[in-house]
Amino acid sequence: MILGVVPVLGIGMAFGAVSLPLGFTMRTVLEALTGAAPSGGDRMADIILQIRLPRTLAAFVVGSGLSMTGVAMQALVRNPLADPYVLGISGGASAGASLFYMGLIPGFLAGRLDMSLAAFLGALLVISLVYMIARSDGRLSVSRLLLAGVALAAFMSAVSAFVTFASEDANKTRAVLFWLMGSFSGITWSDLPVASTVTLLGGGILLGFSRSLDALLSGEDQARSLGVSVEQMKKTLIVVSALVTGVLVSIAGAIGFVGLIIPHSVRGLVGIRHHWVVPGSFFLGGTFMVLADTLSQILLPGQQLPVGIVTALCGVPFFLVLLRRTDYQFK
Repeated sequence: MILGVVPVLGIGMAFGAVSLPLGFTMRTVLEALTGAAPSGGDRMADIILQIRLPRTLAAFVVGSGLSMTGVAMQALVRNPLADPYVLGISGGASAGASLFYMGLIPGFLAGRLDMSLAAFLGALLVISLVYMIARSDGRLSVSRLLLAGVALAAFMSAVSAFVTFASEDANKTRAVLFWLMGSFSGITWSDLPVASTVTLLGGGILLGFSRSLDALLSGEDQARSLGVSVEQMKKTLIVVSALVTGVLVSIAGAIGFVGLIIPHSVRGLVGIRHHWVVPGSFFLGGTFMVLADTLSQILLPGQQLPVGIVTALCGVPFFLVLLRRTDYQFK
């Protein structure tokens, strides 16, 4: 998975609305990294370094972050169908970001927020509500969890659609509608520091919890008997998942099913131990998202599809197969 990262990043930078030679693309990036003057035309070098390179890196970071959040959610609720999209976290983040972008947050709050913080608060609100609704008599109802997640995801989607169509600015409406389906167009270098920091921080926390996550898969009582502070870990996982999802949604929009597909694919390769699943999801998730973004640019000549369409085309059949496999376990 690690060895596949560089070639896939090269493919992501070389192919798009206008394809460029892969060798020229890689040489331009290498020369920029070493401080040498890029060979070839300056215009082509600018396209690679100022447009395609930050876009490709952003796709990798978003895919990595959403995949690791899927790992956290599946361990938290001990359900293979859980991910940020299905449980409504992405929808909450989208609603918070949409309200902020359209200027519909009350003034006394708007002055204290930015889009990333608004998206984080929306995601945190939804996952907290889902968790509280699914909790009954000290136990977590899986069926109630999924139903609550689907219901709140639909509600937050309706909120986002309402505030979008309520806007009188047609350009803003179009931008938000495209963004809500996921898009990396318009990504600049300024978008990367916060997203990268949050993703790496979240990954580090999950990796630190890897042994506790392994224990949690056996049940809460078993984890407590092994000395795991279960309630504290749950709160940490909820906050980390909301933070990572909120920040990533604020720059790339709502991209679904990545957190569902990748963790299961990684478990099929390396097993269920989280000290392998977390880094594996980081690398494979980033690689998958770069390829999905590349496909979104080349499937329809002259047009760019929202990347969420590509991930949904892959994720929905995957979800339905898991749903039919009622005997599926983390194994």
